[in-house]
This record gives sequence, C-alpha cells and structure tokens, in this order.
Amino acid sequence: MNISKSKRIVVMTGASSGLGAQAVRHFIGQPDTRVIIGARGASPEGVEALPLDLSSLESVRSFATALKKRLEGARIDVLVLNAGAQFRGAAQPTVDGFEPTFAVNHLAHYLLARLLLSDVAEGGRLVITTSDTHDPAHFPLAPRQLDPQRLAHPERAGSASIRAYPASKLCNLLTARAFAALDEVMARHIQVIAYNPGLTLGTNLGRSGSQRSQPKRPGPVVLALFWVLSRFNGAFSPGTPERAGEALAQLALGTVTPPRGRVYASLVKGEITFPDPSELARNDDAREMLWRQSAEMVGL
Repeated sequence: MNISKSKRIVVMTGASSGLGAQAVRHFIGQPDTRVIIGARGASPEGVEALPLDLSSLESVRSFATALKKRLEGARIDVLVLNAGAQFRGAAQPTVDGFEPTFAVNHLAHYLLARLLLSDVAEGGRLVITTSDTHDPAHFPLAPRQLDPQRLAHPERAGSASIRAYPASKLCNLLTARAFAALDEVMARHIQVIAYNPGLTLGTNLGRSGSQRSQPKRPGPVVLALFWVLSRFNGAFSPGTPERAGEALAQLALGTVTPPRGRVYASLVKGEITFPDPSELARNDDAREMLWRQSAEMVGL
C-alpha cells in the first residue's frame, strides 16, 4: 500500500461503536490523518481495519504483526486503546484461560501496547481508556486491594463479575502509569494518558460481542435519578458518547494536554479535568506488581 509516510497515523481499538466511533469521526476529519483500527466486525467509513479479537492473545499478536507490515516502516503518532467490555454472570474463560473482562480490558491492551511501543513515534501519544469506577470514592465496589492472579482466575465462575470491570479499569490506569515511567517512553517524549470518559449513557458496554443492536438511551426516570445523584457526586453526572468521544479525540490529538506529571484525565460534567486517581492507582508497588504478573500471563 503506497501511502505517504508524512501522514499522521492513529491506531485504535474500540472504534466501532459508542464513544470510540465518535472519536473516529474527529480523527478522520483531521487533514493528512490516517486511521487504522482493530475490529472483529464492521468498521466505520473512512478508516482502515485489521482483524482483532481482544479475547485472544494470539489474535493480539497477529494484529500487531499485520499492523507493522501495513505501516511499512511508518511510525504510530497516536495509539488509542479504547475497547472495553463487561461480561456479566458466569462468563466462560477466554481461550487463554482468563476471566474475560480482565483479559479483554487489561491483558490484551497491556500486550498490544508492549508489542507496539517501539513503533510509536518520537513525541507520540498513548491513550488508554479507564474509568472512575476504579475509585472507591465514586463506586462502592471499586477495588481496595490488587490481586492480579485472582482477577485472572476467580475462585468461582461469575463470583467476581460485578467487581471485574472496575478492577480491570484500575489495571488500565496502573498500566498507563507504568508506561509513563519507562525510560524509553520518557527518552522519546511519548505522552501517556489514562482517560476516564465518565458516566456515558447510550453505549454498548455490557453487551456481548454478538449483540450488535443499537444501544438504548435511558428513560426519564433513570436520567432524573442520575441528575439527583450528580448533585452530590459529579461522577454520576450523565454524559453522551458524542462529548466523551470528542474529549478522547482532544486528548489523543493534543488539543488538550495534561499538566506536567499528570497521567489521569477525567471527563466531569462535560469538562476535561486532571484529578488524582484512587490511592491504590497511585501505589507504585501495585503498579510494578501488575506489570510483572501481566508480563508472565501474556508470555513476555
């Protein structure tokens, strides 16, 4: 494929629906910008797509190999790891034997970022979508301790399903912090951002990969409940995929830049803020433990 290497290259997961699809609209609207996504099914118009199933580590490796070949030596300017899933009930382990929410949201993206880091351009950006559900201050079932082995292999199928999503988002945030601390990343001035889109209504989160129906907007009673809760805690202020996707694009393209030393960006009432994440997310011992154990799980 003979495409000018002078184009800005955006590589993305989770681009087919929800806030990811909205972000893609902003990416493809930029001049001289080439967008490549990993997807299992249909892709938005105006982007290049390569097969990617985040529930399979083999598929992640195949995607990375195919992407490098497609790039023909060009560098990735923006790597956006946005895909997320929440498997409810007694979901079956992945083909690699891991709890699926942890595998898709954390392990697959951890592996993909490790495989593609050397292909990110000098001064490029790595954006990983996280969630404020990682923080007990906002969500009562958020993790207060980290045990990667238990997250990967729950004692009983479905026993941790309601806690798996916020735990995986904690892992996303710790992973972003770990990448930001790497000598290679600092030497090449790669900016790492963990992005919380906030409570975003009207997405497909929580649906299985086979459920492709359009997401439903919440009714007036649900909206009223969120409005009341948001008066006490801004994390419950409902947002839209359009604004969440726009904010993701702003951070990825550098039109909004975190203050020096900040990794966590949080969308609150439509505004991008840069608060402290949870105490556990700031714990360097937890960060290093997760990095080591994740590397073992994915075979690095």
